[in-house]
Amino acid sequence: MTDKNDKNDKNDKTNAAPASDSRKVIYAAIVANLGIAAAKFVVAALTGSAAMLAEGIHSAVDTGNEMLLLVGEKVAARAPDARHPFGYGKAVYFWALIVALSVFTLGGGLSIYHGIQSLRAPEALTDPFWNYIVLGAAFLFEGYSWNVSRRALNRRRRPGATLWQTVRASKDASTFTVFIEDTAALLGIVVAAAGIFLGHLFDNPYIDPAASVVIGFLLIGASFTLARETGALLVGESVGAEQTGKLKAIFDADPAIDSVGELMTMQLGPDDVLLTAAVRFKRGMRIDEVDVAIVRLEHSIAAFNPAIRRVYFEAEAIRSAMR
Repeated sequence: MTDKNDKNDKNDKTNAAPASDSRKVIYAAIVANLGIAAAKFVVAALTGSAAMLAEGIHSAVDTGNEMLLLVGEKVAARAPDARHPFGYGKAVYFWALIVALSVFTLGGGLSIYHGIQSLRAPEALTDPFWNYIVLGAAFLFEGYSWNVSRRALNRRRRPGATLWQTVRASKDASTFTVFIEDTAALLGIVVAAAGIFLGHLFDNPYIDPAASVVIGFLLIGASFTLARETGALLVGESVGAEQTGKLKAIFDADPAIDSVGELMTMQLGPDDVLLTAAVRFKRGMRIDEVDVAIVRLEHSIAAFNPAIRRVYFEAEAIRSAMR
């Protein structure tokens, strides 16, 4: 059994950029949501718009969620210790799951509750001018934050893959969480604007509160998506069938390998993967020859995917070569 050194200079350089990308995405989202939330609440208080209040709640919740993601990033950056020998990388997935629950309860739940309450006793319609101004500004700021997260995802986008497929394949929970949140926010702004516009067009005070309910269900949908993606990573998602197949080809191509059994991978963090290999080395190899073969395989695996920082060979593989 062997463990590749995960503290070499090459891996440090490789992992620095993704971490920087994640924090840049989070900071952009915080700046956008903090200013937008304040503006939405002020205008909601002045105009009595339920949809605008729902949007204000949404932006405030998003701001808090980004703070939670920063907590996850900070914890994940801790060095491995005796209690956590594989490091703290999964802390990002835990806090992203908390964000999903926050979007469900504080975002979706409150928006639906307030919308239903307003439907029971709708307020008289007022001049929507400032609503449109704030929603327009919010769309620009949210669009900026969304574009920052989109570009971060595109840097890992495979040829021919759609953006949604890239989100599903991404192991960077901070980046895809912000992207999904911002996507829901942009759609929510469109719904809020439509609710306000149609309410005034038809002089119907019920349309605006109904838009608040729609925004709530939109946020609940986003929360389920986030929970599914982060939950899978938290319980130990693999690198995927495609990459596992390529890893098997790397082992098959090595002259010291007689046969390849099961290869198992687990995502320990956004850029930290564990690989265990059940392989059979060719019989009659000396221990020094096996050691050279293992080093050669580790280098080939690192060249294929630098995130695979730990490679373990089953003990049977070593014993079989010694027989």
